[in-house]
Amino acid sequence: MTLTAVDWLVIAAYFALNLAIGAYYARRARGSTTEFFLSGRNVPWWLAGTSMVATTFAADTPLVVTGMVARYGIAGNWLWWNMAASGMLTVFVYARLWRRAGVMTDVEFAELRYSGRPAAFLRGFRALYLGIPINCIIIGWVNLAMMKILQVTLGLDAARALWALLALLIFTAFYTTLAGLWGVLVTDLVQFVLKMGMVVALAYYAVRATGGLAALEAKVRALDAAAGGGSRLAFFPSTDSAWMPAITLFVYLGVSWWASWYPGAEPGGGGYVAQRIFSARTERDGLFATLWFNIAHYAMRPWPWILTALASLVLYPTLADRESARS
Repeated sequence: MTLTAVDWLVIAAYFALNLAIGAYYARRARGSTTEFFLSGRNVPWWLAGTSMVATTFAADTPLVVTGMVARYGIAGNWLWWNMAASGMLTVFVYARLWRRAGVMTDVEFAELRYSGRPAAFLRGFRALYLGIPINCIIIGWVNLAMMKILQVTLGLDAARALWALLALLIFTAFYTTLAGLWGVLVTDLVQFVLKMGMVVALAYYAVRATGGLAALEAKVRALDAAAGGGSRLAFFPSTDSAWMPAITLFVYLGVSWWASWYPGAEPGGGGYVAQRIFSARTERDGLFATLWFNIAHYAMRPWPWILTALASLVLYPTLADRESARS
């Protein structure tokens, strides 16, 4: 892929916009610790909720959903859709309580809730476990996705893509540290609008290239028939499917969502979801922010990716790696 001067101008404008937002909110962020970490607890629900959605919309997200749909069909999304139950629990039970606690971080809540040496061990273990192995895994898969995107769009080899990625990380750390949570919230809003616009446009043109929705459906069904059964258009997995039989689906729906930890889907909330709730103006804002996040995260945002994945099956049936469009 060859970028023109106009392409580079658009990229430069995007970086300049993020830097300008960071500079604009820098003075406010320096006002106090509460202002830096929680935006003075004065964030409207729609901004806090959109920031939650944008935070889960990393470079890896469209790639992994596309890969799952191409391999398992729409039903493959139940690998993560099952966590919607955890999100609803946070909305209707815990969101108001998080905001009412008046703390700055979920770790601070643990410090208030528990005491003594066991509490100190809990805080230390949580910081080390989530901060090192879990965070390293998450950073690794997000950055690997970004490297794939850089290699495909800019034609870079792995070494140069790694250096470009390092530059992006430094830039992001700079403007987020400069602006505090206000800067993060506003850049999240801008980035979410841009990214949703792009994936919707991609889905539109991809579906149009297949001949429209009706043609896409017919062609995917034909591919399924040629493959010997199964349906990639099914919303739920078949009860006798090899990759997710009924018992496995029941475990996901009945156990996995409350027995496991995943960023953005912690049972009861936590991490950056809790931080946005803490920053909300009121308990009501915290509840509506979390509700908007879950609606957008599970019910709205995935469908452009799903349509694009299905279109890729029709348009590029021989691709071996659908995340990077390599044959």
